[in-house]
Amino acid sequence: MVKSFDRLLIIDVESTCWAGQPPGDAESEIIEIGIALLDLASGEPLSKDSLLVKPERSTVSPFCKELTTLTQAQVEGGFFFKDACRTLERQYQSRSRLWASYGDYDRRQFERQCRSRQVRYPFGISHLNIKVLCAALLGWSAPVGMDEALQRLGLPLEGTHHRGGDDAWNIAKIVSKLMQATRSL
Repeated sequence: MVKSFDRLLIIDVESTCWAGQPPGDAESEIIEIGIALLDLASGEPLSKDSLLVKPERSTVSPFCKELTTLTQAQVEGGFFFKDACRTLERQYQSRSRLWASYGDYDRRQFERQCRSRQVRYPFGISHLNIKVLCAALLGWSAPVGMDEALQRLGLPLEGTHHRGGDDAWNIAKIVSKLMQATRSL
């Protein structure tokens, strides 16, 4: 498959979570897929989107609702996971595009859930870990959270932190700033 280097696909997932251990046989599963596209030629963020995903083996806990602002009623109206993966492939060409996330959690969560549900992994093998890239390029002693990275780069946090679409957009702004800094060398 030919890789497309026109856009960077930035993904941020929100998953069911609890203040402690999951209850009973519940498992953490994706409830929102935030998507931002960044133009690789200009380095400019282009668009953001959010796919709500209906959990099949857990529910939105009070802790999760407080963290993400997502409710069980909202995610109940979302895509089934397999359909969200198909949407990533069809609408965003996720298998042929370079994709990125802030840290490795999002990649690992997709891998786990695809394996668990026997759903085709919607991405190719080219993944950028922006959290590590940021620390390496900017000489930070250790990777930092997205909100701290925005602060260090003098960028405002836009939208609601821990909402997939907003976080993907903020990650796109971080990548844009990194691209501007490295292209001016």
